[in-house]
This record gives sequence, C-alpha cells and structure tokens, in this order.
Amino acid sequence: MNKLIEELKGLFPGVQGEEGIDMPTLVVPADQLLALMEELKQRRGFNFLSDLTAVDFKAEDRIEMVYHLLAVPGGEALRVKVNLSRHEAEVPSLTSLWPAADVQEREAYDLMGVVFKGHPNLKRILCPDDFEGHPLRKDFKLNSGKEGGE
Repeated sequence: MNKLIEELKGLFPGVQGEEGIDMPTLVVPADQLLALMEELKQRRGFNFLSDLTAVDFKAEDRIEMVYHLLAVPGGEALRVKVNLSRHEAEVPSLTSLWPAADVQEREAYDLMGVVFKGHPNLKRILCPDDFEGHPLRKDFKLNSGKEGGE
C-alpha cells in the first residue's frame, strides 16, 4: 500500500499520505478529489465507496470530508480525507463514479452543510425543506437559536 500512496503522490502533487491506525489514509485538496477518485476506481481497483461522512472541527474552522473505499474482492481499504473551510464547505460530487453516493452526499449536505458540486438532486433528505441550519454542526443551536438551550 505504501507503493500505491507514493505513486498517487507523484500523480497528484497536492496529495499527502497519513499513517492511519486501521488503514492507509490520503489527504487531498478538494480540487483534486474527483480526479483522484477516478484514478482509484478505474485504475487501482477501489471499486466500492463504502461510506462518506463529514466531521466538524469548529476550533480549527474546518470541516473534514472522509471517504472509505474498498477494493472488492481483494479486501484492501483506503481512507481519503478532504479539508474544507467551514464557511465554504464545497467538494465535487462523486455520484458520477458511485451512484450510491447520492444518498450519502445528501445526508452530509442536510446535516453538515457540505455542498456537493454536480450532485443531480442536492436537497434535504432528513430535515424538512424549511429547516434552518445544519443540526450536526457544532455551532447549531437548539430551540430556535436561543442561547444556552433555554
């Protein structure tokens, strides 16, 4: 896997490798995400997007998108991360590569406010259409925005 990471770092100069506890990890700039994922799926055998999620690092003023890929049937696993500004959380949609990303991206959009450029139907999936805010963000306030949950 180290060879793969070094090859990818050569192909995508903005990519960095991280030593993950449970699997190798790549950190990629948002503008290289789609090209990297195309490479991983079409040429490197990572044919299954098992999940994607977003993590709010409010103190660092960033949101981290996290993608988990598997090579089936080989069983290799890889994590890909993208760091985004909390104020402009936007990445390309992966629905063109993995149609199942549709629901997962809508969920991250609804609950965390991440915008997926090129998504075919980016709208709320869990909250009502008129709901204000994104309930999994650390600065989300309950009870109509009242301070302290009063």
